[in-house]
Amino acid sequence: MHDPDSERRRFIARFASLGLALPTLGAIGALQWSARCAAAEAVKSAARNVRFPDGRVVPALGQGSWRLGVNRHPFAVEQDAMRTGVALGMTLIDTSGNYGSGRSEQFIGRAIAGQRDRVFLVTKVEAGEVEGDGIARACAASLKRLGLGTIDLYLMHSPVGSRQLAQMVAAFEQLRAAGSIRAWGVSNFSRSQMEDLFRVPDGNRCATNQVRYSLKDRRIEADLLPWCKEHAMPVMAYSPLGGEGQGVLGEPTLAQIAAARGCSPAAVALGWVIRSGNVIAIPESGSPEHVRENAVALTLSLTDPELRALDAAFPA
Repeated sequence: MHDPDSERRRFIARFASLGLALPTLGAIGALQWSARCAAAEAVKSAARNVRFPDGRVVPALGQGSWRLGVNRHPFAVEQDAMRTGVALGMTLIDTSGNYGSGRSEQFIGRAIAGQRDRVFLVTKVEAGEVEGDGIARACAASLKRLGLGTIDLYLMHSPVGSRQLAQMVAAFEQLRAAGSIRAWGVSNFSRSQMEDLFRVPDGNRCATNQVRYSLKDRRIEADLLPWCKEHAMPVMAYSPLGGEGQGVLGEPTLAQIAAARGCSPAAVALGWVIRSGNVIAIPESGSPEHVRENAVALTLSLTDPELRALDAAFPA
């Protein structure tokens, strides 16, 4: 008899053994990493995916990089963490031109060298660069720092004035036509700002809205999340574990569910964020061990009683 839970546990065990069986990537090099990626591909079908409006499919769990590449950890450790995530199916990587004044993009360019075809790369431009050819120049600078020829998804990092929306969209569409980016989106837009965006020519080509979302911050559930679902647009959740000073991992209910599941509280919290199939979570980690814990969320389906318990512990 087919037992989905047993099968899922086998998948998780294989993920874990895949990471634990290998030494630091700085020592084993790209060849061994490729072998690990190939092995992870065998369990890819167990992972949760999200579809963008243009049909491209990405994992529901990616990797953030706000504080990577700025010497908080040794480069080799952070590189190992990111490559471990890619090998375990967390192939969407999010960054921005202003993270570490460009050092995050430089770090990612080095970390994914030789594996570009495995990665879905997201980066951002700032609202202050809309005027003139500012978006095009910012994109060119990001591509240079990343060492890439194209960006998979280019986001406006924060809302712009309603009178600038048409100019922003036109600039993004020019970059897309030129092949510099494959798609574009926004970040930190409210529902009303999304409605304004969809009123301008080609505004409905927006691929995603990246916003804060976690068990501790559920504000988007009231209006933005349903609106995005109605328009077949996935949401990208930053700070999915709560962010600095708002962490969720010490909450007793979360710890109890994690203990019963034999996984980390982070995996449960991330599994909750991506539960709908229309949200992509992008946790950041500079530790290979934490990345392996996070990756379990890709194959974790929470039960209705577990979801009700989390709703009670973290009311919307």
